[in-house]
Amino acid sequence: MNHDTPLSPLPLRHLSHVHRRVLTVRQLREHGVPAAETAARCRPGGPWQQLLPGVYLLHQGPPTSEERLHAALLYARHRGPTVPGQGGTQPSAPEPMITGLAALALYGFTAAPPLLSLERIEVLVTRSRRLRSAGFTQLVRGADLPLPQVVTGVPTAPVQRALADAVAGLTDACLVRRLLAEAVRGGHCEAPAVVRELSRARLLHRPHVVDAVDTLLAEGRALAEQRLYGMVRAHGLPDPFWNVDLRLPGGPHLGGVDAYWPEHGVALEIDTRAPRPTVDPVNTPYDEHREALEQLGITVVRCLPRLLRDAPEQLATVVRTALMAALDREPQAYVVVLPR
Repeated sequence: MNHDTPLSPLPLRHLSHVHRRVLTVRQLREHGVPAAETAARCRPGGPWQQLLPGVYLLHQGPPTSEERLHAALLYARHRGPTVPGQGGTQPSAPEPMITGLAALALYGFTAAPPLLSLERIEVLVTRSRRLRSAGFTQLVRGADLPLPQVVTGVPTAPVQRALADAVAGLTDACLVRRLLAEAVRGGHCEAPAVVRELSRARLLHRPHVVDAVDTLLAEGRALAEQRLYGMVRAHGLPDPFWNVDLRLPGGPHLGGVDAYWPEHGVALEIDTRAPRPTVDPVNTPYDEHREALEQLGITVVRCLPRLLRDAPEQLATVVRTALMAALDREPQAYVVVLPR
């Protein structure tokens, strides 16, 4: 048998060209290649090479970025048993997925290094896997794995999870800031979702991460405000007062709002708060502020940044409905409007 001989009666054409070149020892056995033959083909001068424990590349020379990604996933899938659950059974473990800088490169982040330049490819696996990092594959363990996104055919962690896993291994403050900023500017995700993942990963105590998050939240709010201006113009809504503080005459400060229609008694607030599990979701400062305004007869429209990005027409309908409903209710209390 030479290296051009078909492996076995099991055809390989059902696999993609990348999958056909990267196989595990088990897959090779299924195609009629015993372990001894595999070892012989991987000797110096042979046609194959071993990329990772139990994972082989069926050609010589450097592997491509796609082959490295596929090899890392194969290693994580087929190496190491799952920790038995109760009763000695082995629960089905979530599928491994690419995360960290490699995932961000797959998403097209310009701030992420190219795939071929990465010394390590991070793979997110469940904590129940008895498996160690090996070669260029670095395992990242998680208790609750998110649903992967398929990017160029590769199961990939969602952007915010990939960001958190990447930031966990970075000390370059400039790179961290660029990655977080690109996530929001590029429309991959909203700032609160990123901050939530960074908090979950317990990264917000690092000074360079805190600085980057402050910049991220400021940029996220600025971007949301730009989208709000565009929504009002594009859908023909009346021009509001922008970014104002509301006060009772001679009374207390009622708080600031992002847009206010005084003739209708309708206020709009962009909610860019980062969710925090320690805050009571039923009684937050935002809810108290909203209740105070509504007791004065002012309708408050809560605006999430993702709605401005993904469904501005839906939000415009909500605002228009609130403006029209003002004609059928009692006039709101008089408030003083001041620039913020």
